[in-house]
Amino acid sequence: MLQGSSDGNGVFIWLRGGETDSLAGGPWPLLQRGDTLSPRGGTVGVRYMLNAVAHGLPLDSGAVEVRETAHVFTVVARGTGHETMAAGRVALEASFDAVPLETDSVSCWARP
Repeated sequence: MLQGSSDGNGVFIWLRGGETDSLAGGPWPLLQRGDTLSPRGGTVGVRYMLNAVAHGLPLDSGAVEVRETAHVFTVVARGTGHETMAAGRVALEASFDAVPLETDSVSCWARP
């Protein structure tokens, strides 16, 4: 999970890696918030201020790109989503640069 915010605007990215705990490079498809079947993908939520009114939406089209360089990651979310208050689609391009991946001491996967 990655989150960033500034002056009331923010982006939240949740990447689900499927069968492994690793963060594979390349494009990740966007998943919808309630999708529990897709093994791999990202969910992106956006909050932004327009004048003094907060708006928010999940991205429903686009992709999340993951790149690794020297054990740090760059994650870029590009896409669009429907925002009801704006009565239309909102486009987003957001990046998280030089994010270190901390190692887990215990896997997050359930065991039978």
